[in-house]
Amino acid sequence: MTSGPDDKRPVLTVVIPTLNAADGLRRLLPALKSQQVELDVVIADGGSSDATADLASRHQARIAVAEGGRGPQIRAGIAAALSDWLVILHADSVLPPNWDTLIAAFMDNPESEFRAGYFGFALDDASPSARRLERMVDWRCRVLGLPYGDQGLVIGRRFLDAVGGYPDLPLMEDVALIRRIGKGRLRRLDARLITSAEKFRRDGYLRRSARNLLCLGLYFLGMPPRAIRWVYG
Repeated sequence: MTSGPDDKRPVLTVVIPTLNAADGLRRLLPALKSQQVELDVVIADGGSSDATADLASRHQARIAVAEGGRGPQIRAGIAAALSDWLVILHADSVLPPNWDTLIAAFMDNPESEFRAGYFGFALDDASPSARRLERMVDWRCRVLGLPYGDQGLVIGRRFLDAVGGYPDLPLMEDVALIRRIGKGRLRRLDARLITSAEKFRRDGYLRRSARNLLCLGLYFLGMPPRAIRWVYG
């Protein structure tokens, strides 16, 4: 799917929140090439001091700067977007080979005007602990309708505006938005987005998973996200 000859607006804007994320961008940005969709890439940066800005420039990505955590950063990226369709990706994501075909098909479906899409979850780790966590995430998405930001989010600007826009939260912004969207308006794309397992290897799968679950529980109990950020680490 491409724009017509008189329409120079990109069909899809990719928004990537970053903070010293050069290592991930070195892998992600070269993969953002597509024959299916016209792309506009926005790096929503929180004040990086590494090579993030240089990598963005090298790959013709624009930069939107905001402080205060992922929510404000992503909001700034969306404000800078040039298209009516958005995909929000974390910088440590590895795209499946057919990512653009899947997103193009989702965008072309008239029912997607008021729906959001997300990828399945996978880790770049061959350990049994990684496979167990992937199964747990599959269950969480299937039963609770609660994908996280590291699974990507495909959403039209009109639908995003209809559910109140992107939450201005430093943490748990992805959960807040998914709860507004609702399980019935979510669609899983038929591929998995690979995410870095570095935090799980560093902290231990059990400890990191327990910390994430604690943060989710505290959010549901009404603790302010700025306080949860301290627990999250």
